Amino acid sequence: SVFASNDRLLPIYCVETDKKQIAISFDAAWGNDDTEELIKILKEYDVPATFFVVGAWVDKYPESVEALHKAGHQIQNHSNTHPHMPQLSKEQMKDEIVSCNEKIKEITGKTPTLLRPPYGDYDNALIETMNELKMATIQWDVDSLDWKENATPDSICKRVTSKVKNGSIVLFHNDADHTPEALPTILKCLKDEGYEFVFIEDLIYKDNYEIIHDGTQCKKDG
Repeated sequence: SVFASNDRLLPIYCVETDKKQIAISFDAAWGNDDTEELIKILKEYDVPATFFVVGAWVDKYPESVEALHKAGHQIQNHSNTHPHMPQLSKEQMKDEIVSCNEKIKEITGKTPTLLRPPYGDYDNALIETMNELKMATIQWDVDSLDWKENATPDSICKRVTSKVKNGSIVLFHNDADHTPEALPTILKCLKDEGYEFVFIEDLIYKDNYEIIHDGTQCKKDG
């Protein structure tokens, strides 16, 4: 059910849905300056978010993982050491994912069900490995580009609000310079447009689906 053309396996970039639902996500791999601030903003706007965290980040900032979990956000897998996954063997891939899962479970009590590959870098072997682990591989269709040097709160806001559609998965980073400034405007704007914010886990289909050529996950008829 996950094959696209040329037998190339694809992760999920977005979801085809009639519901006006979107998912906000943050990758946490390096710094941690803004995590507390992001928790406050998300609480103020009553928005649940999915945080993809690296195992090494969990080791360094366990209190932030706990704070995110207590604030009601979902903690998902972003690998253990942030490697380019296609450069690893399947065994090494599995080790990266399972190690990170265990670190997250130790703090949150929950085993992650989703992986966002570091650098958005994947191949068939990774997605086959994820399927074996019964986890979904997640990308994004709206990139805030909040990590770029020339990013401004205004550019981040315009980029996200102009590209979001039903079933979008939006990518932010937990330590980008201007994300805390841009986020309130983005959340207010999207709420005003009638979007409901959900976890990626609740946005995606669990069975009877296909992933088409552009990474859109679609429900199969019947």
